[in-house]
Amino acid sequence: MDNYPISSRSLEKHYYINGDQLGQQYKEHLSDFNTWNQFGHAEHWVLFSHNLGEYLSIDETALSNGELYAIITNKKAKGKKGTLVAMINGTCSDKVIEVLKKIPMSKRRKVKEVTLDMASSMNKIVRISFPKATRVIDRFHVQKLAYDALQEIRIKHRWEAIDQESEAIRTARYNHKTYESVVLANGDTVKQLLARSRYLLFKSTNKWTEKQKERAKILFAQYPDIEKAYSLTHSLRMIFTHNSDKNVALTKLAHWYNKVEDAGFASFRTIMNTIHDHYRGILNYFDNRSTNASAESFNAKLKAFRATLRGVKDIRFFLYRVTKIYA
Repeated sequence: MDNYPISSRSLEKHYYINGDQLGQQYKEHLSDFNTWNQFGHAEHWVLFSHNLGEYLSIDETALSNGELYAIITNKKAKGKKGTLVAMINGTCSDKVIEVLKKIPMSKRRKVKEVTLDMASSMNKIVRISFPKATRVIDRFHVQKLAYDALQEIRIKHRWEAIDQESEAIRTARYNHKTYESVVLANGDTVKQLLARSRYLLFKSTNKWTEKQKERAKILFAQYPDIEKAYSLTHSLRMIFTHNSDKNVALTKLAHWYNKVEDAGFASFRTIMNTIHDHYRGILNYFDNRSTNASAESFNAKLKAFRATLRGVKDIRFFLYRVTKIYA
């Protein structure tokens, strides 16, 4: 037989695979999606009671068009197969509890600890569904409140700087002059200083670069209230980082309350009251230093999977594929 050269165009013609068509074939014929035992209710909930463990996390995530799902995961599985216990459409506590009741109480009583955020609905779900479990409020949710309060002060000053510059520009034009921004010692304008300081305020001083140290020095000299708010945020973080005893942590939180009162920031006083309302769950962190990081990691995996599919067109099939990997 004569050998004829095959062009690259010919190869492309013969070996090209239509991804959409392959996906449809997998959905309709190659997989067991249509006979999946969760098929009839997957849009509302999926449940895998055999994945229930002693240490759980509960969180929420949006799959499509802002639709929230409550997610319960088993920490022991470390984000691999066996991680997913349940995904339930909505965060209404009564609906989530109703689904979790399908797991026998004898199994649910074996759960020792559940990490969660400060939402009252999540607290109710855990309290009723896992009555023997210790509820641990995630330390990072607490710290985030302080970070948000700190950034709120920085943003307020930034808007003021923008207003002042706009007014200075109008005045210069009125007087037929050219406006020139004031440049600080590190080369930033005031607006730039406030904008570029965002990330350094999230970090400890020992993790600042040389440029960030210089910027922070100028920032704190210009805005002492930002320095004071940063100190409060850092102090709260250190309570979680350097303590492993509940009683010591409680004493240090009391000292932190005093600092907040002295500072006089309304937003930090709100945080103080929130911590006081949830202090039992927050202090439970110091028993095993448990966080909701595993739940956040699982959420990140879901978002990455959703991104590879360029969105969720069929929620039921999306959940089928998720459960094949993680349940």
